[in-house]
Amino acid sequence: MIVRPQTPTLWVLLFSLKGSIIPAIWRKVLYTVLLSSLVVATHGTLYHYKVVITSTPFTLWGLTLAIFLGFRNNVAYQRFWEARTLWGELLIVTRNLARQTQSLLPALDPHARRQLCDSLIAFPYALRDQLRGMPQSEDVRRLVGADEAAALASTPNPPNALLTRLARRFAERAREAGASDILQSSIDQQMTRLSYVLGGCERIKGTPIPYPYILMLHRIVHVYCFLLPFCLVDSIGWFTPLAVCVLAYTFFGLDALGDQIADPFDTQPNDLPLDAMSRGMEITVLEILGESPLPEPLKPVDGLLL
Repeated sequence: MIVRPQTPTLWVLLFSLKGSIIPAIWRKVLYTVLLSSLVVATHGTLYHYKVVITSTPFTLWGLTLAIFLGFRNNVAYQRFWEARTLWGELLIVTRNLARQTQSLLPALDPHARRQLCDSLIAFPYALRDQLRGMPQSEDVRRLVGADEAAALASTPNPPNALLTRLARRFAERAREAGASDILQSSIDQQMTRLSYVLGGCERIKGTPIPYPYILMLHRIVHVYCFLLPFCLVDSIGWFTPLAVCVLAYTFFGLDALGDQIADPFDTQPNDLPLDAMSRGMEITVLEILGESPLPEPLKPVDGLLL
């Protein structure tokens, strides 16, 4: 996730490359500008044939393309926001379980309480690794131990396996501490909410935007930007590359931005900072337990928080 001041200067808004979509699209924009320059140099002639395209089809194409891009980006942002909502729910449930373990199970052995909370902290890390398609991280092994980490890694869905173990341990420890049936039911409800978060994240990760729709949109954007110089060359001459550059930046940028946020669990600049969010949950749980010193929160590196 890109971290920037809420009130950036005009220089940053106009010329900063960090946090911009330009690094992802500059090759496409440069190609269209070079093509526009070639069209201007040849006066729109292709193999001794003057290509004449009026502005009418481009007006209709541009309007249709803007609607398509707006719809796709809205769908992509809905996926991004739903993912952020699910991870917010994960933070709430983690706090609730840590608080219940600390305040409602006073008879629980401190070592057993810490073991429960370590497994709870490991769940966001395991979920992050699964969603990003990464091998098991050192954070999971540090929190659950080498033997259990190896057992989790051998399962097809480590977060789900960890959640099953976590639910069983909470139930066993609650019974050992003499918790009432109502409290045990409350803890089980929190486990159900964790399962809901896991299933929601899997739904987003496993159900991408339909590929034919994305393919059609990519093709229309490229065709529009490549044919646009033939429409403008006779009216604005050598200003054609500048006009095409602005339009190509707009359409290619919206297209690339939609691609990035459509998979909010990736490590692109505009995706969710799962590393920082997982570390934040660890700090929150340890703070509830009264542990010290607390781990340091992750800081942005060059304006980028992962």
